[in-house]
Amino acid sequence: MPTIVVDVMPKPELLDPQGKAVAGALNRTGHSLVTGVRQGKRFEITVDGPVDEAVRAEIRTIAEEILSNSVIEDVVAIDFGDAELGADETAEA
Repeated sequence: MPTIVVDVMPKPELLDPQGKAVAGALNRTGHSLVTGVRQGKRFEITVDGPVDEAVRAEIRTIAEEILSNSVIEDVVAIDFGDAELGADETAEA
């Protein structure tokens, strides 16, 4: 069963309090080379059967309409892995 990975990140112009907290903790613990952190979400979706163009289209729709909040987040990547149609796809944000 193929696994498809969808990555969602906060829009760059919005504050990311969780990322800011992580960056602050890293700085306080001596990891001063880190200047910023953004925290996002990763979804792993398993599908039955081959990943054809219809499956790809449905996953794109799910990513845009359900997995992300388009007001504050961007779908930054959809990785179809070793799916039938070839290489990984990066969503245009």
